[in-house]
Amino acid sequence: MTNALVTEEQHAQLLANGQAIAMGKQNDPLPVVRLFTPDAHVTWLLASLDPADSDTAYGLIDLGLGMPALGHVKLSDLASIVGPRQQPVMRDRYFQATRTLSDYARLAKANGSIVD
Repeated sequence: MTNALVTEEQHAQLLANGQAIAMGKQNDPLPVVRLFTPDAHVTWLLASLDPADSDTAYGLIDLGLGMPALGHVKLSDLASIVGPRQQPVMRDRYFQATRTLSDYARLAKANGSIVD
């Protein structure tokens, strides 16, 4: 199952990362996709999908409250979110990860938001 928020290629990479994590072969992948709300300052850097349901993503979540954290979110839930001006969650088409998920998380916690 794919979702309009991620491309087929990104979905495949997210699943591959999720499978590697489930098998103990990987524990700190590069984020694959950056999603955001253009009118609510919320950002998700997603690194993997649970191979059991292909919908539960894991990554760095920044709700714009100064407390970014690692966690899980369902892509299907993100697809239904709209911000205060009715703007949907969007994919950053130009995002290219430059560090591992744990490095993004460490920097985000130090800065109070996702940096990059």
